Amino acid sequence: MGTPQTPSTIAQALGWAQTQGLDRLDAQLLVLHAVGRADVERAWLLAHDTDALPDAAYATLQATVRRRATGEPLAYITGHKAFYGLDLWVDARVLVPRPDTETLVDWALEVLAPTPGARVVDLGTGSGAIALALKHARPSLQVSAVDYSTDALAVARANAQRLALEVHFLQGNWLESVTGRFDAIVSNPPYIAALDPHLAALTHEPLQALASGDHGLDDLHTIITQAGQHLQPGGWLLLEHGYDQAAAVRALLADAGFSDPQSRRDLAGIERCSGGRWPS
Repeated sequence: MGTPQTPSTIAQALGWAQTQGLDRLDAQLLVLHAVGRADVERAWLLAHDTDALPDAAYATLQATVRRRATGEPLAYITGHKAFYGLDLWVDARVLVPRPDTETLVDWALEVLAPTPGARVVDLGTGSGAIALALKHARPSLQVSAVDYSTDALAVARANAQRLALEVHFLQGNWLESVTGRFDAIVSNPPYIAALDPHLAALTHEPLQALASGDHGLDDLHTIITQAGQHLQPGGWLLLEHGYDQAAAVRALLADAGFSDPQSRRDLAGIERCSGGRWPS
């Protein structure tokens, strides 16, 4: 006997969502969202599988399943995304934070560890994910964050306020509006080539935060060129980039005068971040 057309219980709702083409995890998260539960409460679904599904919850579930079926990111539908232990608000004004970017946060915390009260700036902050993760993990850091998009900054500021984390936000194009020198500059800039076919699967996210010239290196080159003027002697520039760009980014760092250009691998073993140190 198949799943009823109109589900009346939590279990039937899960079954129905999967018949609409969703995988099990997405179905679970959208059912939790529809009934007003947090996305970490997947065990609740098992314990309450025979609970009645309210009509309002089914209406919400139908709407969100339709949105997910078009490829809209789950985080935009629920309004939340976990990143480095933080629950961030996200919407279509910003990119959805990716787990790969936690590699950049780990590296930044490592190089900043010897300097209590270090100054660090996050360029292209978007939702504020990197800046807020750094401040949360190391409260003594003096963290600034920059974005060209006033819409993105509104999201980042809302996250900072909700999480009670003190970050100084600036509107500007990379380092043009930034003054002073920092112990580290970090960034996850746009790095996809403008004609890359993968962009077709990312149409729900802001294009200006994804694409960067014919080879995906335009913004990385700009940041690397500007960074030396804003780093303390011995300060670090750490950058996230595409899966096949590590060698090119290391070359750009070397050409700009950075010492010991190197890369870090993400959990999949891909060289995901590259960086270098400004000469002492």
